[in-house]
Amino acid sequence: MDNSGRMWFLADMSKSFRPWDVDQAWLFPPSVRDLVPPDHLAHLIRDTVRDSLDLSEILAAYDEERGYPPYHPAMMTALLLYGYSQGVYSSRRLAKACQERVDFMAVTAMQTPDFRTISDFRKRHHEALANLFGQVLGLCQRAGLVRLGHVALDGTKIKANASRHKAMSYGRMKVEVPRLAAEVKRWFKEADKVDRSEDKQHGPTRRGDEMPSWVANKQERLAKMREAMAAMESEAREGKPTDGTRGGRAGGKSEREPGTPPDRAQRNFTDPESRIMLSKEGFIQAYNPQLAVDSEHQIIVARDVTTSAADVGQLIPMVTQIETNTGHLPEELSADAGYCSEENLGELRRRRIKGYIAIGRLKHGAKAPRAHRGKPAGPLVLDMWAKLKRGGYRSRYRLRKQIVEPAIGQIKQARSFRQFLLRGVAKVRSEWSLVCTAHNLLKWAAATTA
Repeated sequence: MDNSGRMWFLADMSKSFRPWDVDQAWLFPPSVRDLVPPDHLAHLIRDTVRDSLDLSEILAAYDEERGYPPYHPAMMTALLLYGYSQGVYSSRRLAKACQERVDFMAVTAMQTPDFRTISDFRKRHHEALANLFGQVLGLCQRAGLVRLGHVALDGTKIKANASRHKAMSYGRMKVEVPRLAAEVKRWFKEADKVDRSEDKQHGPTRRGDEMPSWVANKQERLAKMREAMAAMESEAREGKPTDGTRGGRAGGKSEREPGTPPDRAQRNFTDPESRIMLSKEGFIQAYNPQLAVDSEHQIIVARDVTTSAADVGQLIPMVTQIETNTGHLPEELSADAGYCSEENLGELRRRRIKGYIAIGRLKHGAKAPRAHRGKPAGPLVLDMWAKLKRGGYRSRYRLRKQIVEPAIGQIKQARSFRQFLLRGVAKVRSEWSLVCTAHNLLKWAAATTA
């Protein structure tokens, strides 16, 4: 009797099954094109990168003939774009997928770059990778997927690669810096005393000037605080907004000296350019990515990232970017109340764009607002209020939820992009461009292969 535990497997059965022999030697298909079906997205993205995208900006960085040949930049680009289209963003997860998933093998031709190679490639070429957004948008335009009849604009808070618990307010820094400096000074004296005592006990075998790790850590934190305070004071002198500032009370005088940040202004030690923002999850350390989406096929026609939690300053730059990216202005544009201001409405009118921008929640029977954003409501704000009220549920403003919010949902929920991997606004902006490029690639693939 076989005691190996496989009697049930070897016994005669009335039903025949297909052979399942895990020890059977076999060969891979003769071509990586046979790893997945011919109509698979992996083939489309790989061939699009090879045949339709201009990668000269990336290739120009490889001007050194010496050294071991690197992985082909086109393969690495295709790997990143395919990974982002599948919701795989981490360099470690991408490297693992290259070893375990046949769809990734079809993209890389079974090459297996390690996670550090993938991470370094993304960081080294982040600007060039961001510029691929325009090329993919051009593919969508040539396929007739962009009409600019109606464009919806929105922003969404996405976590930075930093913890909000690693941030500190300017007021607390003013207290902590002298306290920590005194503590480090006291510990230096204590360390010197310990060294002299050990020299007497064990002999002068040590130099006597080594810095204990617990002192070094405090010194490093003190240096970071001083650096953060200097940066915040510099921003205040230049008149730049600092995290957490809203200015003094209306009609009142600020108690702080001119050119100094308020005590509530905060700075993060891990990613100083990120900001604490209010999201549906509460306060998070985040950036505020922007996207403008065309109504025809939910193609993203403009994208950006800002460190400001407020959206009002992003409408005009995004409209300008739409024209730069596509060569045309949209006929209509909708956005939520965060983008409403007299200046923004005036700019839309000047550019002859029909705007549908909320000024706040429209309650049944409510009268025209007297104030908007702490100021008397201007004529354009009042005109917009009347325009949306007349339209009611039939207003074109309703298209906003059907256009831009599904795109955000596909990115954050379907493809699970909820936190940036890179740090610093420049690299985060490039990473957001990659996310938007992958989104457009998927829309283009769905429309052209239907």
